[in-house]
Amino acid sequence: MDQQTALDAFSALSQETRLAVFRLLVTAGPEGMTSGDIGERLKVRQNTMSTNLGILLKAGLVRRERDGRNVRYHADHSGISGLLGFLLEDCCGGNPELCQPIIRQLSCT
Repeated sequence: MDQQTALDAFSALSQETRLAVFRLLVTAGPEGMTSGDIGERLKVRQNTMSTNLGILLKAGLVRRERDGRNVRYHADHSGISGLLGFLLEDCCGGNPELCQPIIRQLSCT
């Protein structure tokens, strides 16, 4: 990930509703959620939700797929990995043991 892409992702996450959407989609797991379900859960109007989802899509933090008549949104794990990789790229200055607490905290196990 380059610096501009990272800045776009941070910009997308720097707004309260978009951060809440992102966290909700991470929690939702592989099944994701429809835009309507996300809006209902966060009490956000549909047009506002569409705008925020578009910004998160452009930033590479969420992805969407057609599910019949609905569009289902998911956290984009490759975008998340890219952002975390960018942040930790030069971590620890050659001392990997310093990064272990961060790696443990990121682990899903």
